[in-house]
Amino acid sequence: LRIFISVPPENDGDACVRASRDLRRLKASVVLKAIVFIRFQRCSDDNPDLRCECAANNLQGGFAVSVKLTRLFGDRKPVIAMVHFGALPGAPLYDAAGGLAALLEGCRKDLHALQEAGFDAVMFGNENDRPYEFKVDVASTATMAYVIGQLRSEITIPFGVNVLWDPESSIALAAATGASFVREIFTGTYASDMGPWNPDAGKAMRYRNRLGREDLALLYNISAEFAYSLDQRSVADRARSAVFSSIPDAVLVSGTITGEAAAMGDLEAVKKVLPDTSVFANTGVKHDTVRDTLKIADGVIVGSSLKVDGHTWNAVDPERAKEFMRLVRMDR
Repeated sequence: LRIFISVPPENDGDACVRASRDLRRLKASVVLKAIVFIRFQRCSDDNPDLRCECAANNLQGGFAVSVKLTRLFGDRKPVIAMVHFGALPGAPLYDAAGGLAALLEGCRKDLHALQEAGFDAVMFGNENDRPYEFKVDVASTATMAYVIGQLRSEITIPFGVNVLWDPESSIALAAATGASFVREIFTGTYASDMGPWNPDAGKAMRYRNRLGREDLALLYNISAEFAYSLDQRSVADRARSAVFSSIPDAVLVSGTITGEAAAMGDLEAVKKVLPDTSVFANTGVKHDTVRDTLKIADGVIVGSSLKVDGHTWNAVDPERAKEFMRLVRMDR
């Protein structure tokens, strides 16, 4: 089934959102096991062929992505690999002797190893800026922007950013570097190692729009690491509520800390209540679990499993990275 919707030139984005909602209503009223496609065709006398396409999810709970993610990844279930920065200037673990040159070289080596392995995207993150903060020093964001800027011409696949644990700094970094997506904790209330955690999705999304990046995809981690949710609803109920109240482009399900897997039961429960929303496994995906995970999830984010000896703080092991993607491609 193909649905064609004309979109006025000045309202492409808004019309895509409305059309996606109309599609969900349509799917609720029909019984169809085939994949449904929706094509947005822009009305323009000057360029009548300008259009964008997005593939909607299988009506029985199959692959589902937002318009923004479809533009990046097409009909693939994306596998996003982490490029972990070393500790940044001002952080207790910063390597002052190596300086910015060491940070740049470490990110460059990991980036090239991951691109050569065939990952669909990379995400730059400051996981080694421990102890973590909710409002990071501007020097951290500036340093990440400098390094990504130096690497920009070498990046050949979509990339995202994450400045832990600061949604606005993450969005600012994305705006400065041209990143396509951001991952963060945008919703919920938590008791955490860093203290009380109360993110504000509304403030973050409005900040994104003020920076002119309405196209920036926001990936909502709804089960914060290093924290305990003070919201006693189930993770599935929290996820469903976040989608209704805070309009994420994807929902991420995590383990308790970096490198630990999300419970498969949690992943299944969230996907069951969100058949029309992309649900990603955010942590702890390993070589021996990635194929089973992708039978449930619409994508995965992986870091530690790709490192030398599988250790989070080591450099990417090119052979482990290649083997991970070999396993993914077996089911593509």
